[in-house]
Amino acid sequence: MYLVTFHTNFDANLFSRKAKQWGKVTLKPVPRQLSSSCGTCAVFTPKNGELPEAEFASLSFEKLFKISEDAGKYELLIENE
Repeated sequence: MYLVTFHTNFDANLFSRKAKQWGKVTLKPVPRQLSSSCGTCAVFTPKNGELPEAEFASLSFEKLFKISEDAGKYELLIENE
């Protein structure tokens, strides 16, 4: 499972619409321990369990985290500026 943060709410909504074809997506508030420009994040679970990296490269997002098995643990994978 992955957590994606965004610079704007527009980016979050655009991501949500596109990522539904790759798996389950839920928009929610960003957890307190992570900061985000717009305050909205997407929790994304890929259909096959693997991140579609090529598709992610074309989307606008702030940070991509992998959510670990331990609740509340986030591993930063990608940070876009």
